[in-house]
Amino acid sequence: MPDTPLASAQPVESLVIPARLDGRDGTNRGDARNSQLAARNDLDALRAWLANYADTQTTFDSYRKEAERLLLWAVVQSGKPLSSLTHEDLLLFRVFLANPQPEHRWVSASGGKYPRGDARWRPFNGPLSPASQRQALVILNGMFTWLVDAGYLRGNPMALLRQRGKPAAPRVTRYLSVSLWDEVKGFVAQLPQDTAAQQAYSARCRWLTTLFYLQGMRLSEVAAGRMGDFSRRLGADGLEQWWLRIVGKGAKERIVPASPELIAELIRYRKANGLPPLPGRADDTPLVIPFRGKRRCMSRSAVHDAIRSVFGNAADWLRTRGPEFADRAGELDRASAHWLRHTSGSHQADGGVDLRTVRDNLGHVSLNTTSLYLHEEEDRRYRETVKRHRMNWEARPASEPGSAQSDRPAQTATAEPDDH
Repeated sequence: MPDTPLASAQPVESLVIPARLDGRDGTNRGDARNSQLAARNDLDALRAWLANYADTQTTFDSYRKEAERLLLWAVVQSGKPLSSLTHEDLLLFRVFLANPQPEHRWVSASGGKYPRGDARWRPFNGPLSPASQRQALVILNGMFTWLVDAGYLRGNPMALLRQRGKPAAPRVTRYLSVSLWDEVKGFVAQLPQDTAAQQAYSARCRWLTTLFYLQGMRLSEVAAGRMGDFSRRLGADGLEQWWLRIVGKGAKERIVPASPELIAELIRYRKANGLPPLPGRADDTPLVIPFRGKRRCMSRSAVHDAIRSVFGNAADWLRTRGPEFADRAGELDRASAHWLRHTSGSHQADGGVDLRTVRDNLGHVSLNTTSLYLHEEEDRRYRETVKRHRMNWEARPASEPGSAQSDRPAQTATAEPDDH
């Protein structure tokens, strides 16, 4: 294939592939008489597979992205249909995921995200991390298995790949420490409010950071949420309780306590946007209100950019306070909306909130996932190790007069190493 950018970049829903590469004669095609799909080419087969996930936008987008990357790699890089890929091809694709080359063809020049109609669009924003590589292969293995089960393919070439053992899940590291979180709050609190635009920006920053932190929500959950998802009821003690209904992964619903602090911030945000203090059940105002245009839910990328703006501006603010803040500013430059979810879980877990409560608030399936937020346990282990396990090079030798060790009998060296 010629070494050109992906000029005809289209999603799988509208991509057009030359007949010789569309898979109608793929070498791994199953017997058409036994196929349970109407699809006669690879694109239609992928569309049929993706249709199973059309009701969950986040999953659909993730699966489409991986299928699209493999399809484009097969056609553009390997010059063969997806339904002709072999085990050896997929070994090469696995290497490709770790370092997409040639870079100018596959990787966004600035690492930014662009719409497909933009000439700067590329399938990758950079090499995939080991975790993202594993995720891609798991998704594609599921896709191939489904196509085999449907009779479209004879076999699954990905099933032959040796699955590298997944390392034990480490503690969550992409979160903000309490002190760095305090810096973010300090930045938001000092935002100027002299003009209407500044007041709107300040109100949004305060509400966004409050909502993500107190509720531990995912980016997609914040983007799709509406004010009417708040509801109140009386508790067993007769006191009013507020709750927030959240639709999470796999369209699973959960309700999360909305503290009086959060409701106070909700009232503050609504008043700043000219709304009544509290929402009703039929209120379809988005949880995050656009600055301009109709009051419809913002896209996930727009909410992502909004919270990144908070972190980026907070980082710049820190740098103005002196070079000693450079490292902390650099940490904020890396932060994203998901860091706030991790920050919420970490601060709850380390603050003594029961792990089962944290699990249910964040919508985790297992306590094993929630336990990854326990950082205080590791901090305590660090402090204990540093304090009690030392070399003590500065201590005087045992033979030196006045040493606490000087009156002890010398120990006889042994020829056997200590194997404990």
